[in-house]
Amino acid sequence: MDKFQPRSLIKVKDGVRDRVSERAERARGSQKVVVKENTKMQDFKLHTQERAVKRAMFNYSVATKSYVTEIQKKIEEKLHKMIEEEEIRLLRKEMVPRAQLMPYFDRPYFPQRSNRPLTIPREPSFLVNKEQWSCNTDSELYSFQRQALKPIK
Repeated sequence: MDKFQPRSLIKVKDGVRDRVSERAERARGSQKVVVKENTKMQDFKLHTQERAVKRAMFNYSVATKSYVTEIQKKIEEKLHKMIEEEEIRLLRKEMVPRAQLMPYFDRPYFPQRSNRPLTIPREPSFLVNKEQWSCNTDSELYSFQRQALKPIK
């Protein structure tokens, strides 16, 4: 098909091709001129590393607290044991039977008269109430009733 086209059309096509190729070269050339440099890696810290350090510090503090409480418990147990042993020792010392001194039989005992006045005897009063109050708790409210008692014979 290209063989039968007139030369003027071929020249126009060649001109268009030249322009398109120049534009393509410019675009390629501009791309070659602007070359990006390789990015440099920046140092960074992950939050997990900070949390790991904080967690280690927390674990250490918990361990030290538990160790201190264990030591305090052991000291208290030793102290209580020493106190109990001392109490037992004192009790055993007190419970040792000791002999009582013999009374002096060579000196007779003479009781002395008291300075207090004598008591005046009274008749006892054995009065018994013939009626007594009782409480029935069968219902929610308490009901008080009088009950007659049998006399004492």
